[in-house]
Amino acid sequence: MNKKTILLTSLIILLTTAACGFTFQIPRFMGGETPAPTAEVRVETVPASPQVTLPAVPTLSSPPDISGLSYTERDALLTALYERVSPGVVSLLVENEQGGSTGSGFVIDRQGHIVTNYHVVEDATEVEVDFLFGLKVRGKVIGTDLDSDLAVVKVDVPEDVLVPLPLGDSDQVKVGQTVIAIGNPFQLNGTMTLGIVSAKGRTLESLRQAESGSFFTAGDIIQTDAAINPGNSGGPLLNLNGEVIGVNRAIRTTGTTITGDPVNSGIGFSISSNIVRRVVPELIANGKYDYPYLGITSRSNLTLRMIEELGLPRQTGAYVTAVTPGSPADRAGLRGGSRPTSFTGLPAGGDLIVGIDGKPVLTFDDLLSYLIKNKKPGDTVTLTIVRDGQEKEVNLTLGKRP
Repeated sequence: MNKKTILLTSLIILLTTAACGFTFQIPRFMGGETPAPTAEVRVETVPASPQVTLPAVPTLSSPPDISGLSYTERDALLTALYERVSPGVVSLLVENEQGGSTGSGFVIDRQGHIVTNYHVVEDATEVEVDFLFGLKVRGKVIGTDLDSDLAVVKVDVPEDVLVPLPLGDSDQVKVGQTVIAIGNPFQLNGTMTLGIVSAKGRTLESLRQAESGSFFTAGDIIQTDAAINPGNSGGPLLNLNGEVIGVNRAIRTTGTTITGDPVNSGIGFSISSNIVRRVVPELIANGKYDYPYLGITSRSNLTLRMIEELGLPRQTGAYVTAVTPGSPADRAGLRGGSRPTSFTGLPAGGDLIVGIDGKPVLTFDDLLSYLIKNKKPGDTVTLTIVRDGQEKEVNLTLGKRP
């Protein structure tokens, strides 16, 4: 998947698009050959202990409530927050065979590791990292994860110029909570925007394609109305304590600029910090991250008519439309739909997953978020399913995504 694919927008239908895509043309690449779609991202691994850990979440009080503050007090709080946090946010200037693009990132530790999006550095031949205080250095991509759309870039700079940003606990984030985004929209470095958490537990399409041609799903996504635009991708979404609670990834929009770039419509998506906490240490240590794998296809947002035609005994749960042959779900005996209905691609007769390890599953998003945040390949989970009107438990050993 190249950046033109990621940046494609439509004026007819709603779509989700990566937010990094402020593109530019580098003259020496103009007129060059278009690389094959299967071009491999160059990932360099570095010797590191498999016990890599990120800085612990600091013990901070709950983020302050700014609703009762005067304008002067509110301004002082936000100004102080920006001055403290912005030195840890960087701009990325990426060259590749298509030309180039810009994005954002942030410092995660004093060893020079920068967190950003995979789609920001995809197919990179050179990465320039610009700090807000003026320092410009070259960086090296040392790990990428297509499923979460995360990547790590390493820079070689003195420790005293690095300002690591602490990761917060995204499980504690509440809908309605005030958040800020700092990044480099349209190459406007160090831009700060303010908004709220609009929703939690969203899913987006992964950038990893399955053998069937469809794409895997990325989960535990935070939705926000903080303004996110092309160039913001990879930058931090922060609470008012200055903790990173998400990595800005994409926006949903029908609007474009005169140059065809997508514009903010108040619906932005960020990878939760607890996903970052699981994935990034593995990217630093091994250059990749293996996700737990069930091997099912599920249809989200079933309407009442669909539920009735499927004959489901309840309105909540993750309905299994198909099971991948040879997958962990197949070996455990899970069933996908097999009888046609009036809804295209929605066969009846599949299992309804209503629980995992004793926790309720209201939607497929719940199931996916639980697996991604808590499990790894080789772990065993207990699924509670409803089949033919009867509830039963199925034990399943997770694989890793192919």
